[in-house]
Amino acid sequence: MYVLMAHNGENINTYRPIEGLGYLFLDFNAYFASVEQHDRPELRGRPVIVTPLSSEHTGAIAVSYEAKALGIKRGTKVRDARVICPGIAVLPARHDRYVEIHKILMTEIERHLPIAKVYSIDEAAFHLSKSERSSAAATLIARQIKRGIAENVGPALRASIGLAPSRLLAKLAAERVKPDGLTVLKLSDLPGKLRDIPLTDIPGIGTGVAARLAQSDITDFTSLWNLEPKHARAIWGSVAGERFWYGLHGYDIVEAPTTKSTIGHSRVLSRDYERPDKARLVARALLLKAASRLRHYGMHTGSLSLSLRLRPEGKWERSKHFSQTQDSFQILQELDVLWDEYLSHRGREAEKIRIGNVAICLHRLYRPEDIAIRQQDLFADEDRRAVDDRRGRLWRTIDLINADPKAKFRQLGATGKGVPARKHVTLASQASVDLNYLGAKIAFSRVPEESEFLY
Repeated sequence: MYVLMAHNGENINTYRPIEGLGYLFLDFNAYFASVEQHDRPELRGRPVIVTPLSSEHTGAIAVSYEAKALGIKRGTKVRDARVICPGIAVLPARHDRYVEIHKILMTEIERHLPIAKVYSIDEAAFHLSKSERSSAAATLIARQIKRGIAENVGPALRASIGLAPSRLLAKLAAERVKPDGLTVLKLSDLPGKLRDIPLTDIPGIGTGVAARLAQSDITDFTSLWNLEPKHARAIWGSVAGERFWYGLHGYDIVEAPTTKSTIGHSRVLSRDYERPDKARLVARALLLKAASRLRHYGMHTGSLSLSLRLRPEGKWERSKHFSQTQDSFQILQELDVLWDEYLSHRGREAEKIRIGNVAICLHRLYRPEDIAIRQQDLFADEDRRAVDDRRGRLWRTIDLINADPKAKFRQLGATGKGVPARKHVTLASQASVDLNYLGAKIAFSRVPEESEFLY
């Protein structure tokens, strides 16, 4: 007999749907643009776009609802946005500020409900207790949260809220009305209330799963709803399909913990950094950031990948394995090998090709106590290991210096808001890289830590 077990050992087949509403899911609307309007009251009610860097040649990564109403979308080029709306405000992203406001918002919401999980910089789920699971009680709390955000943080920071039995259904409910929506989704409402939702808009259904669903004649929400859990497992090819089915039908399935397997950073390059010599400096700076995070997590790496997107089109990428290390010097040497491969691959035309985006990623992450790293290090030269340990201690010391609050200072922006500006220790060869340009990228699946903004 097959029994589906949760990661905590519970038998999922004994689970029952939550009675009433179990979760509140909150999705902040046009978050980056809204934070800019929050910090600059003169921009409220005006079209605003946020870009990855100060350049007329880049595209929008966030668009205010006033700009969306004019037909401007994520990805719209700055020059095109200015044609559509000559008076549009174009602002470079301030990711450290977005993290700061995120923490303030979470503190405010926790006055009302406990956090179940933060999914990204602008999305989070919150538990409803048994006494809060009726539509009337849950709706009251949702309105209190909206009022608390407006009065205690700022009215520009609007959010759409979904209330439903499970986290998955609550997220789908939050997507129904934007901006500033509030949607209750009960099991008795299904499948009818979601019959028009495209399957690929549902978390857990990518293009590959959608194609496999279509092969089974499942092309709309109603047919998905009527799917059997074992059939879902077969289509997904793993227990994830069956867990998805339970979440879709209102079961409170405990989400399995994740293990960090990669650390990476990428940047769209401005015209000033698109030539190979300048792009290499950005790649090195991104690698120094990733190596600092590596040490922060207490891990070693044994593999590096480099990916370059070329202009107007094209891509080049390579990976390299090496002995596990925390030493930024060694990892930079491995990056130099990959960069030389790129230059050799392109030959004489390398200097003529523009690089539009550079991305680096550390793979094969290990902790010192892992058996794998100890076994592989048995075959490493003892002198090399000693050098690696010594350099690792050096870089950890540099990390501590850069993290020291006494080494930081704040300067005031035009609006009087604090803008981080830090003294730091880095390589002399990297001194020419504009740190404001480099910044820290927001990954939509996580919220960066403050230490990530030190380089």
